[in-house]
Amino acid sequence: MAVGYLATVVLAALIVVFCLVRIRGPKPLFYFSYRLGLVFNEMPFVVIYALVASTALAFVEGDIATVADRVAVGLAAASVVGLVVVARRGMRTASVVGLALDEALGVGTGARRRPPLARILLRPMFRRRRDVRRVGNLSYGDAGRRNLLDVYHHRSRPEGGPVLIHFHGGHYDQGRKNTQSLPLLYRLASRGWVCVSANYRLSPAFSHPDHLIDAKKVIAWVREHAKEYGADPAAAVFVSGSSAGGHMAALAALTPNEPAHQPGFEEADTSVTAAIVLNGWLGAYFDEDPATSPVNLVRADAPPFLVAHGDLDELVDTENPKALVTALSSVSTSPVVYAELPGGHHAFDLFHSFRFEAVIDGIEEFAAWVRVGKREI
Repeated sequence: MAVGYLATVVLAALIVVFCLVRIRGPKPLFYFSYRLGLVFNEMPFVVIYALVASTALAFVEGDIATVADRVAVGLAAASVVGLVVVARRGMRTASVVGLALDEALGVGTGARRRPPLARILLRPMFRRRRDVRRVGNLSYGDAGRRNLLDVYHHRSRPEGGPVLIHFHGGHYDQGRKNTQSLPLLYRLASRGWVCVSANYRLSPAFSHPDHLIDAKKVIAWVREHAKEYGADPAAAVFVSGSSAGGHMAALAALTPNEPAHQPGFEEADTSVTAAIVLNGWLGAYFDEDPATSPVNLVRADAPPFLVAHGDLDELVDTENPKALVTALSSVSTSPVVYAELPGGHHAFDLFHSFRFEAVIDGIEEFAAWVRVGKREI
C-alpha cells in the first residue's frame, strides 16, 4: 500500500468535508477543521493540484497495485469533485454581491467583472503589487507598537484619492496589521486610493472603549496626515474591518465626533463616509454592555454600510450581522448593502479567491456609488 499517497488523499478528503460543512464539535476538532477550512475554502485549487500531482506520481512509480490503492484513487477523484463544488460556490459570489448592490443601490449598479484568474489560480497568497508602496509602522498614538499603522499608496502618488482605513480581527485579544484584507488594500491602492491598516490595543489589558478610542485616533490621524500620501481626506474616508475589526468599524461609523470616545482630541473630525464590514461580529462586547452593540447605536444619519458575511461562518452566525442590517434599514436614510456569501467561512478575506475578488469588486462599486453622492435611493 502506498502509505504516503493514502495519507495525502485522506487529508484532502477531510479538507473537502471541512470546506463544505460547518463543523462545531470538540475544541480540538473545531480548531483543526476551522484552520484547514479557512485556508482551502478560498484556495481549493491548491488541493486539486496536490491530488493530481500525487496521483500521477503514484501511478508512475507503480504504487497503485492493491485494492486499497485503487480505493484511494477513487477517494482522490471524489475529493476533486468536492473541491470543484467548493470552487463553484466561491464563483457564485459575484452574482450574489451584484444582486445585493442592485437591491440596495438601484438596478444595474452591481457590474460583473472578469476575475483575475492568474492571481486566483496561480498566486492566491501573493498579495503585493509592484505599483503599490507600503509605508510601515507610523505612530498614531502613545501605546507603542499597538498604536502603529501602515499606509499603502500608489507609487506615482496621485493627488485627491479617497481613503480606506482597515482594522484587523482577532477576537480583540490578538491579531495585527498587515495580515488581513491585503488583497483589498493593495487593489484599492493600485487604483489611487490611500489605504491604512492599523494595530490597536488588545484585551485583556485593554477593553471597551479603549479599542474604539484607538479607532478614532486612526481616523483623526488620517484627517491630518493622509494628504501627505496623495489622499483627500476631506472628500472620502471609508472605514472597514474584519471580524472584531468589523465591530470596531461599525462602532466608529455610528459614533462620529463623540467627545467621550475622543479624550484629548475632542475637536478632531472622526466622521466617516461609509463603513465596510467583513465577517464581523456586530453584537455587544464581551461584558454584554448594550452600549457596545452597533445595533443599539443606529441613527438616521448613519453613513452607508456594506456588510459581507459567509453563510457557513463558523464563529459568527448570519443572524448576528442581519440584526444590524435590519436595524439600520429601519432607521438610516443611507443605503445598507448586505451580501450573504454562499459557502463562505470566517476570514474569507485573506487570499486572492473567486469569493474575495468578487467582494472587492462589490466594494469598489459601492464606494463609487457613495462617492458620487447618490445618497438617495
